[in-house]
Amino acid sequence: MALKIGNVEIQGVTVLAPLAGVTDHAFRTLCREQGASLAVTEMVSARGLAEGSERSNQFLDFTEQEHPISVQVFGSEPDIMADGAQVIAERKPDMIDVNCGCPVKKIVTRNAGAALLKDPVLLGRIISAMVKAVDIPVTLKIRSGWEDAEEAVHVARVAQDAGAAAIAVHGRTREAKFSGEANWDIIGRVKQATSIPVIGNGDVRTPELAKEMMAVTGCDLVMVGRWAIGNPWIFRRIETYVAKGEHVPEPMLKDKIEMAVRHLRLSVAAKGQITGVREMRRPLAAYIKGLPGAAQYRQALMTEDDVDGVENLLYAILQEQAESVEEVG
Repeated sequence: MALKIGNVEIQGVTVLAPLAGVTDHAFRTLCREQGASLAVTEMVSARGLAEGSERSNQFLDFTEQEHPISVQVFGSEPDIMADGAQVIAERKPDMIDVNCGCPVKKIVTRNAGAALLKDPVLLGRIISAMVKAVDIPVTLKIRSGWEDAEEAVHVARVAQDAGAAAIAVHGRTREAKFSGEANWDIIGRVKQATSIPVIGNGDVRTPELAKEMMAVTGCDLVMVGRWAIGNPWIFRRIETYVAKGEHVPEPMLKDKIEMAVRHLRLSVAAKGQITGVREMRRPLAAYIKGLPGAAQYRQALMTEDDVDGVENLLYAILQEQAESVEEVG
């Protein structure tokens, strides 16, 4: 049976997390093709949208094939967040997500992102204003707290009372950023304290861990972020394992290289060669991670600015690795 967030049906259990500089149109397309049931965009400034910033509008570049899709927005002023939500709604995404988890200094110093965890009253006003401004579901993504994991339950209740349709919980505090192990216990406590769908996030590296998170916390969906970079197959593998208990084999090197090339071409088509190639450097490094000689390959990829040159390098890596296996054999 499909889960509903507001009036939006989600036909699986996996969500692609919003990651600045990563979850652009190209990557979302690949992850949705590989089974992600919902994708969330990179965060976009509510003020930028309200003031008509061209750069902010560039983040709203989703296509029909990406639905269901959620647009994540950040800000700290209820009226500006409501105005930004209206701009987003004009592009007809399925839902809008409020960023209450970004730990980056330039965001929290604006009293946005994870800083909202310190002011649940303001967060409630923001969500209420957005819910009144648009007719699509408004959700939020939080961390377990600013310094104290106890904050998440209170924040979640405030958000639900203000009209939030779902909440994603990353089991780390703002102070922890991405270090240490995620605290799944707080995800379960938020689930018990609320009646809206809860999305668990943090350290889901494998299908087995995804199923374990759902069993331990009772969360409705599982969100994958960093572990999907260079590995969009993780969504298909999780969906199959959770639904059927079956293991989908991990991709071979040939699959990784071909996916990397496709990712590169989608990026360049959307952003042009200069930006499209340069913004692919982090994902490309992830596709070849763990290979013998990966550091040398990565250096070559990081200094190549021509799309054909990058593609040739990727296929050269595949050829070299194949020859190396033959020699060992």
